[in-house]
Amino acid sequence: MKSTLLSRRDLDFLLYEWLRVDELTKRQRFAEHSRDTFDGVLDLSEELAEKYFAPHNKKSDANEPTFDGTRVVVIDEVREAIEAFAQADLIGASMDEALGGAQLPVCVAQAAFAYVSAANVSTSGYLMLTIANANLIAKFGDDEQIDSFVKPMLAGRFSGTMALSETQAGSSLADIVTRAEPRDDGSYRLFGSKMWISGAEHELTDNIVNLVLAKIPGGPAGTKGISLFVVPKYLVGADGSIGERNDVTLAGLNHKMGQRGISNTVLNFGEGVHTPNGEAGAVGYLVGEPHRGLMYMFHMMNEARLAVGMGAVSLGYTGYLKSVEYARIRAQGRLVKDSSTPQVPIVDHADVKRMLLAQKSYVEGGLALGLYCTKLIDLQRTAESAEEAEHVTDLLDILVPVAKSWPSQWCLEANSLAIQVHGGYGYTREYDVEQHYRDNRLNPIHEGTHGIQSLDLLGRKVTQRDGASIAELGRAVAATIAQGTAAGGEAAELAALLDSSWQRLVEVTTAMFATGDAEATLANSAIYLEAFGHVVMAWIWLEQFIVAENADEDFSSDFYSGKRQAARYFFRYELPRTAPQLDLLEALDRTTLEMRSAWF
Repeated sequence: MKSTLLSRRDLDFLLYEWLRVDELTKRQRFAEHSRDTFDGVLDLSEELAEKYFAPHNKKSDANEPTFDGTRVVVIDEVREAIEAFAQADLIGASMDEALGGAQLPVCVAQAAFAYVSAANVSTSGYLMLTIANANLIAKFGDDEQIDSFVKPMLAGRFSGTMALSETQAGSSLADIVTRAEPRDDGSYRLFGSKMWISGAEHELTDNIVNLVLAKIPGGPAGTKGISLFVVPKYLVGADGSIGERNDVTLAGLNHKMGQRGISNTVLNFGEGVHTPNGEAGAVGYLVGEPHRGLMYMFHMMNEARLAVGMGAVSLGYTGYLKSVEYARIRAQGRLVKDSSTPQVPIVDHADVKRMLLAQKSYVEGGLALGLYCTKLIDLQRTAESAEEAEHVTDLLDILVPVAKSWPSQWCLEANSLAIQVHGGYGYTREYDVEQHYRDNRLNPIHEGTHGIQSLDLLGRKVTQRDGASIAELGRAVAATIAQGTAAGGEAAELAALLDSSWQRLVEVTTAMFATGDAEATLANSAIYLEAFGHVVMAWIWLEQFIVAENADEDFSSDFYSGKRQAARYFFRYELPRTAPQLDLLEALDRTTLEMRSAWF
């Protein structure tokens, strides 16, 4: 029976036929691995997802964490799943062997993690945050912090979070007021409150490692005065033992429409409820240098943004597979107006095919984009020259906001279409697809809204280093267009459509900045992100089309035929959306700018 979590055949196609990740083993970092080890990790992750994560997905949704005044209670199955994942040594899958990691390519590790995200995005959320937290401390922390916090996280004994937002600041981190007062022993005492902190209170692990943004008194104003601190729930002794409770207290749990199985908290620091070493204030340890916290945190945030995009893909993908399965077995209606003929499966109806094709183009395209970006991380880590590192970094920089936001929008739309395919059953709790939609609806907000990502793309990434990033992307797109053109036939036709769309996007981008009206240029940045994302996705689909056209296996097989048909759908139904969007952007329309509060 085929899995309804992800398509292993699609993963194999993307990893080995398209991205050729097995060639990464030629690089020293991955020399101990082979396709056999990559396949083994994928097999293991699918097994864990089916056995430990999927079975309690609906139960954790119906029984979200509760606070009894003393402790946060989470259903037992969450702990069992996390422990199984940790015992399989998958928390440190892509981390250095010296730290206890498996030193796998990030691309393979993320492909494997997609299984557990598809099976249970809430429970996998505890792990995703822990992995990102450990990666940040490993990169910017000192040896003591690595020994005290990273290694226990990789072993599954500790879990991790990131604490950025505050009630009065929201996404405007320049306005945070949590303060960190230095002490003579080199530690700090933190005072303040943080909001929307996932996984920050529970008893699933021995300790919780919070990464907290705060300001040291006397530092620069705004974002330049933000520092980063490790603030554990319990202090850790020099021998690794768990010490007294830190002055970090739970002010309350937030109750969300989706991803209900992961605790989402309001944390207070320094209330004096606990007094470690006899003094009020949460003990924190500075990561790296003072006032560089936001730069450090962006390392975790960018990883989390790619993970959010992959999580959105996973939820869209499993919803798609379940709607295909349902459409094949649900008989309803006839293709001819003759009541004497038997009903046909709804998958035979043209409109249902349209909805399934749309989902296929969104989720398979989104998965390809996410894996492409994670392979760029692997190439960045193992770059064989400064020039290669620079090119890869420029390309990754401009794709991160797309890889986070595009799947969060369009794989959510896939979930909506999955509900529609199910008809009335789609919005009942008897079927999974209504929960997938609720779970996925959080991702357009997680780790920066569409608006924030669009401002990052248009206001920073497009212009950074005199346009180096968009130029690098342009070279990659041009290479694919040249390959399609040389192939001739239908590949050349699609290549011509992509070429036209890309050139139009570049022309409009240039025109938007030519006037010098920054306010008007950025006013419709969210529309720019959507158009930009669709053009990028057309590029990704042309890449897949070309590989499917030249497959070593049977060209006419159902799998490759499905790939080509999804590419055709995207070029004919989706890419044309960008034309009126680009016209609007080029006009620097001020309708939104000129609207007034009183007019609503």
